[in-house]
Amino acid sequence: MATATTAVMSLQVPSSSVRSSASSFLSPSNAPAVFFVPRLFPKNIGSFKISSGRCRGGIRCLLAPEKDSEYCTKVSRNANIAKLQAGYLFPEIGRRKVAHMQKYPDAQVISLGIGDTTEPIPEVITSAMATKAHSLSTIEGYSGYGAEQGDKKLRPAIASTYYDGLGIDEQDIFVSDGAKCDISRLQLLFGSNATIAVQDPSYPAYVDSGVIIGQTGGFQTDVEKYGGIEYMRCSPGNGFFPDLSRTSRTDIIYFCSPNNPTGSSASRNQLTQLVKFARENGSIIVYDSAYAMYISDDSPRTIFEIPGAKEVAIEVSSFSKYAGFTGVRLGWTVIPKELLYSNGFPVAKDFNRIVCTGFNGASNISQAGALACLSAEGLKAMSEVVGFYKENTQIIVNTFTSLGFKVYGGKNAPYVWVHFPGQNSWDVFAEILEKTHVVTTPGSGFGPGGEGFVRVSAFGHRENILEASRRFKQMYK
Repeated sequence: MATATTAVMSLQVPSSSVRSSASSFLSPSNAPAVFFVPRLFPKNIGSFKISSGRCRGGIRCLLAPEKDSEYCTKVSRNANIAKLQAGYLFPEIGRRKVAHMQKYPDAQVISLGIGDTTEPIPEVITSAMATKAHSLSTIEGYSGYGAEQGDKKLRPAIASTYYDGLGIDEQDIFVSDGAKCDISRLQLLFGSNATIAVQDPSYPAYVDSGVIIGQTGGFQTDVEKYGGIEYMRCSPGNGFFPDLSRTSRTDIIYFCSPNNPTGSSASRNQLTQLVKFARENGSIIVYDSAYAMYISDDSPRTIFEIPGAKEVAIEVSSFSKYAGFTGVRLGWTVIPKELLYSNGFPVAKDFNRIVCTGFNGASNISQAGALACLSAEGLKAMSEVVGFYKENTQIIVNTFTSLGFKVYGGKNAPYVWVHFPGQNSWDVFAEILEKTHVVTTPGSGFGPGGEGFVRVSAFGHRENILEASRRFKQMYK
């Protein structure tokens, strides 16, 4: 049997033989393109062949052995996973960042791409986690498996802090290891026969998890969309809110406000329209409120502020962008007891079964931190962290506005959506990286509706935000 080893290969191919909108990022037009491809290969695999093709986000370079390895199982690959196009957006950006750093080892690369927090977790929160961690070393403080649905103190604290007076109680709340994880669990809940609608552009996890579970057709390269998904175009022309009169009925509607990536937030009137649309069509809204704490105007902070939403909506949220929990991992999902399937069975009961079957509950240390987040001191500390990122956002908005760009978002979200009309998003991403050593996110990575835009994240140290802004001004002066 062949022995597999990890290999990182640098393959030099004349750039003229590779046709891609992102080839300029990888190398100048008169130089060879360099591909760094970490994969597992058998030691005795022999020679390789290269195939290249166009995919969303740049080069698709596939290395395939010219002969099969000595042994393969009889297990077929999941055909749904095979539908996925290229890599998941943010790891792809990470790979390009690494390649750029290898090309320019002395450059100070600033990352304003992946929306990862940078500022320390407030001490009131880390102290609570440290105390909980230490207590696990004592007879009195040790605890093993916790309640699958979440800590008995944390769930009512979430209900009273974020849903006070809205008819949501602790029985409706499921504490988890993050909103993104719950999105995939919800896909298990709905199953492969469910039809879905997403904002276009939108957070890639909604689409990719739907593809994996089998809710979609294949990827249609001519329109850059998956078959079977209702793409709800959200653009400056419609105020980043879809035209529901032209939207087909689906079982599930994914909706994020404040929105990632556009930074827009839906008004009360718009969310009222959305709830009405869902009720008329018998659909379920999966509402992502992960950035609600960034709202500074009267936009609703939860879908449950809208009358009738409890009968048609699920809400997912997270401590990641409030408390810096991107690595700690903690979020929650709200499934009201009023939400019923077509046969009258409560949706929450099925989700509880999924959680009990495939998840043993969130970390007790993380939950101790979350409980501290919801104390008076913790809420004040989180508000200060959010305020810091909002100041970063304003610096970025002012920078691009002063350069004559049309910018969106940035008021109620830590993202600035910059318009580059008539340009390819990945080309803009590549040019900015090449000329400024600043990582952004190409808008088309969030769907075809993001073409011609670049998302700039405000998650960064202040000195990096200021330096990136200086470089942008130097580039576009």
